[in-house]
Amino acid sequence: MKVAPLRVVDATAAGAEPTSRPLTTVGDLVGAGLVAPAEAADLSRVIEDFALRITPEMAALIDPAGQGPVARQFLPDAAELEIAPGEMADPTGDGVHEVLPGLVHRYADRVLLKPLQVCAVYCRFCFRREAVGPGEGLLGAADLAAAVDYVRARPGIFEVVLSGGDPLVLSDRRLAALLDALDAVPHLGVVRIHTRVPVVDPGRVTDDLLRLLDRRVAVWLVLHVNTAEELTDSALDSIRRLSRAGIPLLAQTVLLAGVNDTPHALEGLFRRLVANRVKPYYLHHLDPARGTGHFRTSIAEGQALMRDLRGRVSGLCQPTYVLDIPGGHGKVPIGPGYLESRQDGTYTVRDPQGREHAFRDAAAGQGE
Repeated sequence: MKVAPLRVVDATAAGAEPTSRPLTTVGDLVGAGLVAPAEAADLSRVIEDFALRITPEMAALIDPAGQGPVARQFLPDAAELEIAPGEMADPTGDGVHEVLPGLVHRYADRVLLKPLQVCAVYCRFCFRREAVGPGEGLLGAADLAAAVDYVRARPGIFEVVLSGGDPLVLSDRRLAALLDALDAVPHLGVVRIHTRVPVVDPGRVTDDLLRLLDRRVAVWLVLHVNTAEELTDSALDSIRRLSRAGIPLLAQTVLLAGVNDTPHALEGLFRRLVANRVKPYYLHHLDPARGTGHFRTSIAEGQALMRDLRGRVSGLCQPTYVLDIPGGHGKVPIGPGYLESRQDGTYTVRDPQGREHAFRDAAAGQGE
């Protein structure tokens, strides 16, 4: 699937000159002045394994020195070539629960459907970084039909989560066809779309998109946003348009060292989201994807941040701090009843079914 160039809408440059197309090669980064020519060889090795794509909106926020929270999220780093013990290609265990191509059934009342493996931007810490990337990443019509038939045949499924890849990279025609099919399943109550697009490519939020999201089934959008800096004027305009169209909006954030691992950074992000009618939903402890160790914080650090936030901001600004138990055992809150310290400094984690799993916190020196 070839993705059309993404548009620039009111991008105000923080340093780098705005571009009219996404940056997808190390040559693009060098040409934009975002990385030094001396780094090109190492970074070319990085993007052989882990795809590169930065939209004009995000490129405009990166200063020429390649520093800051936005740069750290999207610019490749030679540290990605360092694979630490315990890091894995499928840290959340999608493959363990894949019942059909692109369809994951981990929890009784909901399924995850991945209609494509292409994103508008590629985050350097992505837990699906082994699977997503440019090229033919579109689930075929027969596989999509089989996925919808699977949902239709199981009345216990209340919710379909669309992820990937980023579902809003799909054309209006393809997205409308998929939503039409899901909307026709009578027992389905919610379609949840996980996306970065309204923030990183705000021009995608058109009147046509708003119309096709208006369904019998409740369509919820979960925005992936990690810093207040990403919420440009044009991003906020796209968010307001979604809100005014009646689309419920949540946000998920990944806790990342050097990006948002301070009370000030999280407070600023969550206040800005809530002020624009977006409820912070999850703060994710970083999944152990390969080559992401330089982003890792410890669980103790995350818990301290959550305690600090409790005294700083109202409940509207409080997400749930969660751990996706490596190996496909499910997502749980990081707190009493789910996670307990062991005498050896590691943790016992209880999954949603009450089963216990050992968890080693690599950022706290518990790596294997």
